[in-house]
Amino acid sequence: MAEAEAELEAVPARAPDRARAREREPGREGARDAAAAGAGRRGPMLEGLRGYRLIVGMWIRSTMTYRTSFVLTTFGQAAITLLDFVAIYIMFSHVDALGGFVLPEIALLYGSCSASLGLADLLLGNTDRIGARIRDGSLDTMLVRPVPVLAQVAADRFALRRLGRIGQGVGVMGWAVWTLDVDWTVGKVLLVPVMVLAGAAIFGAVMVAGAAFQFVSGDAAEVQNSFTYGGCTMLQYPPTVFAKDLLRGVTFIVPLAFVNWLPALYVLGRPDPLGLPGWVAYLSPLVAFVVFLPASLAWRAGVRSYRSTGS
Repeated sequence: MAEAEAELEAVPARAPDRARAREREPGREGARDAAAAGAGRRGPMLEGLRGYRLIVGMWIRSTMTYRTSFVLTTFGQAAITLLDFVAIYIMFSHVDALGGFVLPEIALLYGSCSASLGLADLLLGNTDRIGARIRDGSLDTMLVRPVPVLAQVAADRFALRRLGRIGQGVGVMGWAVWTLDVDWTVGKVLLVPVMVLAGAAIFGAVMVAGAAFQFVSGDAAEVQNSFTYGGCTMLQYPPTVFAKDLLRGVTFIVPLAFVNWLPALYVLGRPDPLGLPGWVAYLSPLVAFVVFLPASLAWRAGVRSYRSTGS
């Protein structure tokens, strides 16, 4: 942990400092200059990924120091999130279908959405803490490090226990795929993992956009959660039970429908309630990229507009 923090804090020294260091350790000075030149060639994106890896590795090593606690908390989170599907299962003990969907079909919706949100929450879930850092001034310490702020915010307090949500979501989705009577083709088989990964990217873009909004609002974590956790709860149920205006909103404004609704409808061979063609099911990766563009621009604008509290 100490090694990772030292590497993150290793900003290049000023010219007088380098002169004094050269007098004491000429060999190490050349190594530092070479490292600084290499960092400049890597670019901000690679530097961000490197910094993210270092911080995540630090937190993982800290977590695995108490492995029994890690196993218990991971299992506990999986069990708690699985209760949502247990409620759906109990509901189907009284009805045969919901909105024309049977239990395995809804299990596909539930599992894919839960796995996507769990993956996004694992990688970027701590972005909702940016509001607290803005208020207490601790964001200043991140701004002086030679690592992009987004990488530091996303990796801060990395919680490996969130694998529990991913595991139970994949398990439910696997049961649904095994149970469903679907005419599987190569395209449908490949669409299932793409649906999960693209859905995680869409949720991640929403998280980044919500974090950027907190530079303006000061604290909007619950607004961000309403689109992520609240959106996932909505996506666990078939689109046929919702009004058309809501479906248009989550398709063309905040494109959460591309997380799992549109791909899952294609896999199940069901028509889209809005009448969209079947090929739109394969647009989820493109939609994730398109959503990330304004989210990243909003984040950069938020960082540039940040004013320290002076504390």
